[in-house]
Amino acid sequence: MPSSFGDGTTAPGQGGGSGIPASVDPDKDLKDFSSYVFTDVQRTWRKTFVASGKPYRNAKLVLYTGGVNTGCGSATSAVGPFYCPPDQRVYLDLSFYRDMQQQLGASGDFAWAYVIAHEMGHHVQQQLGTSDEVSRLQQQDPSQRNALSVRLELQADCYAGVWASTAFKQGELDQGDLQEALGAAQAVGDDRLQRRAGGEVRPDSFKHGTSAQRQKWFDAGYRGGDAGSCDTFSPSQV
Repeated sequence: MPSSFGDGTTAPGQGGGSGIPASVDPDKDLKDFSSYVFTDVQRTWRKTFVASGKPYRNAKLVLYTGGVNTGCGSATSAVGPFYCPPDQRVYLDLSFYRDMQQQLGASGDFAWAYVIAHEMGHHVQQQLGTSDEVSRLQQQDPSQRNALSVRLELQADCYAGVWASTAFKQGELDQGDLQEALGAAQAVGDDRLQRRAGGEVRPDSFKHGTSAQRQKWFDAGYRGGDAGSCDTFSPSQV
């Protein structure tokens, strides 16, 4: 069962895989689409940071197959897509695109775009210092580790919605695309993944949020259209 995608803090697993050589790449179209979406999301956030007078350092995209070495350690495709704060890179094993379609029931190009925008949301959190603050709070109170992780993940979903709002206003999306993103958010909810795995649904073990929460916060970002809509850390939220 594929993960609900990585939280950007660790990259467990083994493997020393390599990038995909362009001359033998069986996923050229998906690779090109991934690069396009990544670049567009990054451009959107760079403009936002510049407009607010805040510094922004570009993230980088790594497409790999099988396994990869990262600033967070070595990872296999079992980890799912993830962001690594130490090297500020988004890592995507393109096989997860097929896993989303075949195992999670989340099909469509914009479902994949949502994944990329979510991981870029973690980069935004890294740039703003949010992820470091969450790590500090988790170390200070380990009993809140999972609850804080959920809030961090939901904010990344909200940031994905902010980008989708910008893309929609520019005429690059239609309502069908947005439905694909909401379907992907539902597919990777902790409750749905635990239910699909045939186990007991245990809210205390959630690290990413329920399907309803993930859809709610993507939609909040989309409707709000800016990062101010994404305060998942207030006590009354989530």
